[in-house]
Amino acid sequence: MSAYLAVIGECLVDVVHSETSEPKAHVGGSPFNVAVGLARLEHDVVFAGRHGEDEYGRMIARSLRAQGITALLEPDASPTSVAKATLDPTGQASYEFTLDWTLPSAAQLEEAFCALAREAEPDAEPALDLLHTGSIGAMMQPGAETVKGLLHRAREVATISYDPNYRPSIIPNREEARDQADEFISLADVVQASTDDIDLLYPERPYEETMQAWLDLGPGVVVITRGASGAMGLARSGFVDQPAFSIEVADTVGAGDSFMAATLSTLRGLGLLGASRRSALQDISQEQLTRVLSTAARAASITSSRFGAQPPTAVELAAALEEGAGTA
Repeated sequence: MSAYLAVIGECLVDVVHSETSEPKAHVGGSPFNVAVGLARLEHDVVFAGRHGEDEYGRMIARSLRAQGITALLEPDASPTSVAKATLDPTGQASYEFTLDWTLPSAAQLEEAFCALAREAEPDAEPALDLLHTGSIGAMMQPGAETVKGLLHRAREVATISYDPNYRPSIIPNREEARDQADEFISLADVVQASTDDIDLLYPERPYEETMQAWLDLGPGVVVITRGASGAMGLARSGFVDQPAFSIEVADTVGAGDSFMAATLSTLRGLGLLGASRRSALQDISQEQLTRVLSTAARAASITSSRFGAQPPTAVELAAALEEGAGTA
């Protein structure tokens, strides 16, 4: 393992209900989906998320192994978290959760990351380029406070990315959730949220105003995804409006997570990940940001074209980008 990308947050089993099929169980959770998206884009990925020693936990462990993702944490004695996802006729999902989000301390997690890297390459300096978090893992206590502590430590070596993915059913106090989100944004270099998140967290102000407020807290890149309307990106170099690509939607499960994974992958391809590249990320050009958003939008469109959170492989995404360039 050379320089690797890490994700910390919830992994759980989505039990998906719809009007047209029997319930189906899938491994999910927004941070888990981002980890899978990064792995399919051919990055070395370490995932820190708890799961139990039960049927659903073993399903998660198998999924991690199948994607080539290294699990940082062993299963514990608590039940694996479960999300009941209900799809409406348009494919949009709503969720009910049964959760446990308890973690080792930030110092223990940091040491586990370093030990894992030393084990892979004993003579090499452990190199972490990215630590991503978001969703329940960055909101729900007691684990969220541990995640925050780990981000403080990781900022010395890695780019930090964050997706609020706000769930009012888990954190019903909006003011508390906004304060928590702002704390994480102030630690982050890359922030992505959906218009659904913004509507819940900041219903009183326009999206562009929220983007600027977040940029002022310190990140280099702020992105808001708008589903079928595309995405918006803001950096110190300016604003980018990225339209969505026309597809036949199967469902939207995991589309935002695929967008995030492709965003981070493209930033790495541009040489903009890692704490030593923080100034360069702050200076990202509009042209570079346009490339990032266009690539991410392609990835999200592929995911939305098939059922479940199935992000594209590097080969699939490259083919879609090449095809798009040929028809532009």
